[in-house]
Amino acid sequence: MIEIQNLRFSYAGSKHKVFDDLCMTLESDCIYGLLGKNGQGKSTLLYLISGLLRPKNGTILFENNDTKKRLPETLREIFIVPEEYTMPQMSVKSFIEVNKSFYPRFSEAILYDCLKDFDLPELSNLKTLSMGQKKKVYMSFALAARTRLLLMDEPTNGLDIPSKSLFRKVISKHMTKDRTLIISTHQVHDVESLLDHILILDNARLKLNASVADITQQYRFEFRQPSEMDDNDILYAEPSLQGNAVIARRKAESPETNINLELFFNAVTKGAISINPSKNNPSL
Repeated sequence: MIEIQNLRFSYAGSKHKVFDDLCMTLESDCIYGLLGKNGQGKSTLLYLISGLLRPKNGTILFENNDTKKRLPETLREIFIVPEEYTMPQMSVKSFIEVNKSFYPRFSEAILYDCLKDFDLPELSNLKTLSMGQKKKVYMSFALAARTRLLLMDEPTNGLDIPSKSLFRKVISKHMTKDRTLIISTHQVHDVESLLDHILILDNARLKLNASVADITQQYRFEFRQPSEMDDNDILYAEPSLQGNAVIARRKAESPETNINLELFFNAVTKGAISINPSKNNPSL
């Protein structure tokens, strides 16, 4: 669905290479978590995929169309929810009427269902809404647009705890199998239950490209007491209130565990677990 080849990008006036020969393939019908430390290019990559930024070298193909050309038929199938944006001073209903016609599969039923879940009346004026409420309106519209590709940059920033739970609810309800979602985030606990696939950027390159299923098939995520820390199957550990948070090799007879995404991210970026992105398989 998305093919990125030999991507190079730097911002004008800067010698810093945000990306240097970045390559990856992203499949359809998947929810990706895009992770990385500050300044590693997560937001930049979303803008490049959407066509809002142009690469210095290389190509980004979405369904075989080069996104930098910004063809109407491509733009109708991509929707990006940036971390920060300005909403016009109009009612929610007027905003919907002005913008919905661009998206051929726009669903008012999905939109109003999302607004209902977020407890937002359609007659509200965007000017009077808080930043968190505006984000809910924008995300509701994004889901209702039913584009083949949806990009979200830090979607849970500015949301309170109940709203983060509602965010997971509306994503789970309305992300159908014919769509792909890429979520860039630092707040991994807010989204880890949604994700099918993990991407980690580090030093201008792709450090990890692996499915959650592959990761949990090969590794166990658990808490162990100090007396249990001498096993040679432990690959990475951090102290926690429950003991030591541990990543260990999973034995064939052991049940699978849920991924601890923050712990796994730390292990990968510190080199405790290495990944071969070209094979999409973790390897030690």
